[in-house]
Amino acid sequence: MKQFIPVLFFAVILSLPATAQANNTVKQYIDTYKELAINEEIRSGVPAAITLAQGILESEAGQSELSLLSNNHFGIKCKNEWTGATVYHDDDERNECFRSYPTVEDSYRDHSDFLKSRPNYAFLFNLDPADYTSWARGLKRAGYATNPDYASLLIKVIDDNNLQDYTLIALDRIKHGIQADFAANGQKTATGKHAGASAETVNDQAEQPAVDIEVIDGSYPQGEFTINQTKVIYAGTGTSLFALANNYDIAYKKLLEYNNIYDKMDILQKDQLIYLEKKPKKSITKDYHIVAASETIEEIAQKEGVQLESLYEYNKMQKDLQPAQGEKVYLRPGTPSYYPKLLARNSRK
Repeated sequence: MKQFIPVLFFAVILSLPATAQANNTVKQYIDTYKELAINEEIRSGVPAAITLAQGILESEAGQSELSLLSNNHFGIKCKNEWTGATVYHDDDERNECFRSYPTVEDSYRDHSDFLKSRPNYAFLFNLDPADYTSWARGLKRAGYATNPDYASLLIKVIDDNNLQDYTLIALDRIKHGIQADFAANGQKTATGKHAGASAETVNDQAEQPAVDIEVIDGSYPQGEFTINQTKVIYAGTGTSLFALANNYDIAYKKLLEYNNIYDKMDILQKDQLIYLEKKPKKSITKDYHIVAASETIEEIAQKEGVQLESLYEYNKMQKDLQPAQGEKVYLRPGTPSYYPKLLARNSRK
């Protein structure tokens, strides 16, 4: 046995630089793509820790032949519905068809959309996004990879590299209404009061009480605020309502009801106000709203923080009609003939 000791010792010494190099490659990968993963969690609800761990494993931290040839960081094969560019690569079988992307960002986005659009992964989005163990096991159970140890490998990558931090950062940004934006270098970065903060900093910051705001030029603040003494955020295009509901501990169905969303949508198609609790039946501070060009009664209900059904009632409106530009939409119960007198009296002060 003694004669093998020097050989083994020498082998260990030789392996140290390779291990250090591998660790450095993983670290560099995380530093490069962590914002993409965070932004995809905000957009789609896929936990950033899971996205980064899958990217590291599937692309060998960006060094695999497939990722270098096609920017495919998640090993997603063509499938019948794929109409984009393709590349062929040996995997379970020889010369299999894989998706090819113009950029790595396109690969990250398609990975999120792939998970959200396929029925076998739907149950994952009912899990706590911070529960990466259940997500990892769920991905294996749903058939993402054939390796029997896939879940364990994902969990180890997350634990070894503290990837959970990025999931928590994304959840905090969702909570405070912080949305993704493009930086000059083309990488997505978050904007807002917690942008770039570490998980420790984010968790330690005290919650600020929400206060009613005065809207100037249609601009809303970052994070949680109130309209008509009702908690609300201004959520950007691409925000996941599933993720918002989970982060604010609100039933998804209730969140849709609070905001008069009836089509069970998840990803927002435009920037909009999202209420986190039920709106009051009447305005606390205003009598009426002057209708702007192309403004709908649904938009007025959101802007003023008043229940849509109440607006129909106060204004004797049919539900298939919209108010005309310049008309007054009353925000409190009463007869229209009462309000002109009230306004005339106020104008003399």
